[in-house]
Amino acid sequence: MCAFHVIFDNPVIPGNTGNAIRLCANTGAVLHLVEPLGFNFEDKHLKRAGLDYHDLADVQIHPTIDACFASIPDARIFAFTTQATDYYQDVEYRDGDALLFGTEPTGLPEAHRSHPRVTKQLRIPMLPSRRSMNLSNSASVAVFEAWRQLGFVGGV
Repeated sequence: MCAFHVIFDNPVIPGNTGNAIRLCANTGAVLHLVEPLGFNFEDKHLKRAGLDYHDLADVQIHPTIDACFASIPDARIFAFTTQATDYYQDVEYRDGDALLFGTEPTGLPEAHRSHPRVTKQLRIPMLPSRRSMNLSNSASVAVFEAWRQLGFVGGV
């Protein structure tokens, strides 16, 4: 049973997606990848980072953000962005929630941040005047907070 969803919108760095595959395999989250992808599943960096976990993870690929959102019709969707003023740890996560992350070089486009399906925009605190955190690290921070709040469902 899936406790929550992780969405990578147009990921381009294969190692980050490989790490996310491993993260989702180890937490029970479903990983949704929105095309276009900046790599293919034969990429050696993707394989090294997480493809050996691919059979343990539920990975779904969608042609558009709307198709992705349609696949999880009841999910609350939280968009992670440096543009937000609310913090990820202040949300009371529920079973079935979705955590949305943008592409590595540019983050989420405005149209996806403000999409009608997005429940709230959230940020991860960090020191000022710094570049954003690595995509897979950001996803890990958020996933483990959501999973913790859900009682580490299925974990040992």
